[in-house]
Formats: sequence, C-alpha cells, structure tokens
Amino acid sequence: MLGTMTADPDCLFCKIVAGDIPATVVHESETTVAFRDLEPQAPTHVLVVPRSHYPNAAALAVGEPTTAARLFDAARDIAEQEGLEEGYRLVFNTGPAAHQTVFHVHMHLLGGRTMGWPPG
Repeated sequence: MLGTMTADPDCLFCKIVAGDIPATVVHESETTVAFRDLEPQAPTHVLVVPRSHYPNAAALAVGEPTTAARLFDAARDIAEQEGLEEGYRLVFNTGPAAHQTVFHVHMHLLGGRTMGWPPG
C-alpha cells in the first residue's frame, strides 16, 4: 500500500480542500469534500474528491481503497440530498486522453436530467 499522499501545493483541488480557494461545498466528511462544478454539464454537477492527493482513481484505489469507497458513500448521500431519486451518473476521468484536466482524483456526480448513452 502506498499510504496517504500529502497535499500538492500547486493542486487546485488541494487548495479547495484546504479552504484556500472558495467553492460551493455541498458535503464534507473526514475523508472527502464535495463541491459544485464551476462548468456544470447537468442541472446537478458535483465533484467529490478525497482530502488526500492522488492523481487519479487508479492511484487512489491502490493507495487508499477505503477512501475510494468513501467517495461512493458521499455520492449516495449527495444524490439523496439533491433529490436525484430518478437516477444519476458517476464518472471518473483518468488521464489526458479521457479529458482529465485536474490531476487530483475526482468523481463527477451528474443528475437532474436524462443522461444519454453512450456518453461523450
């Protein structure tokens, strides 16, 4: 196991987690923070991030598998809080080819409208 990675002083999401950059936080736990996306792709678009810094979902799953599971717990709680009982989508983009633009693992929770398939 890799252990907890420390915050990256140049990481946008680490700065949000630390409270150095404002965000509309909708959920917090000991291991996660969730905030509204500034460029929403659905009526509800929340980013769920671990407090610890990992570059992507695969690294988090190896380094802190319990924290990875906590992202899903947070998403469930947020979906309930946001009234998304008809459904929602959870997405991880991993790597530049998948359009990951901030290299601090984050789960997109999207809902509030019908989601087409296939995505993208």
